[in-house]
Amino acid sequence: MALQLIPPNLNLDFVGKRKFFVALSSVVNIVALLLLIFAGLNYGVDFAGGSVVQVRFKSRVVPNTIRDALVLLNLQDVTVQDLGHGGREYLLRFAKVSNMGSIGAQVGQALDRKLGAGAAEVVRVESVGAKVGKSLRRDAFGAVIVATLFMGIFIAIRFRRVSWSFGAGAVIALIHDVLVVAGALVVSQLQFDLTTLAALLTVIGYSVHDTIIVSDRIREDAMVRRRESLASIMNRAINETLSRTILTSGTAISVLIALLALGGPILRPSAFTLLIGFITGTYSSIYIASPVVLFWEQRVRSGALSRAA
Repeated sequence: MALQLIPPNLNLDFVGKRKFFVALSSVVNIVALLLLIFAGLNYGVDFAGGSVVQVRFKSRVVPNTIRDALVLLNLQDVTVQDLGHGGREYLLRFAKVSNMGSIGAQVGQALDRKLGAGAAEVVRVESVGAKVGKSLRRDAFGAVIVATLFMGIFIAIRFRRVSWSFGAGAVIALIHDVLVVAGALVVSQLQFDLTTLAALLTVIGYSVHDTIIVSDRIREDAMVRRRESLASIMNRAINETLSRTILTSGTAISVLIALLALGGPILRPSAFTLLIGFITGTYSSIYIASPVVLFWEQRVRSGALSRAA
């Protein structure tokens, strides 16, 4: 007999606990929103302004040696990213300085003093001013908002034959996920840059995918079991997809935990964003999107009965 992760007759009452979890999620979202307003994200060079310097070395150099060489320049928020050329090429990021025009030459001189003349070659220097960083921030938030709305519209159209409420449930679930991830980034004070933004957009896509799996099973069960209540159908659908949810999310989360622990400081913000996002995306598919659909449908049916009376 084949080993099954989830027994086929499992019937956990997910829908029955919806009020508690919706209330809990509402509190978490409010706290996350307050953190965003009063504490704010720790913006990286891409959004706060600053410089990026690509440096190539003649021999292998460790990141700590580079950081030690830059101490005398009094640079803020320095990150050193290995570009994967055997420890001989790095990307240096740091906060904006008053003399952006000469920062490349200063970095080269500091490395030469530490490692010897000609040991380092500055390949590329890019500077992001405050106005450009502000524009990138605006575009980043716009990308998140547009992605969230269009994902909701897609689901609404996809399930229009059952109910348009699936789109509303998806949008609210996505807003929940984005706020939870943003709140976690504020608390952790990990840098929010373009790679973190890409991770956040990936979270939106993952959350929608998980929501579609659950919604599709609800649609299939609703067509077969027309006499059952919508709450019962939803509960059955969530239990039927639980094994797939655990396997998919568990595999992804285990990889992200390893990446967060072993990936180093450069990968940590994006790995952390994906980890929190995948966890909350799985949670919201069960306890946010489905309860919103159920609430919507109950209100619609209640209103129809009132008009009939």
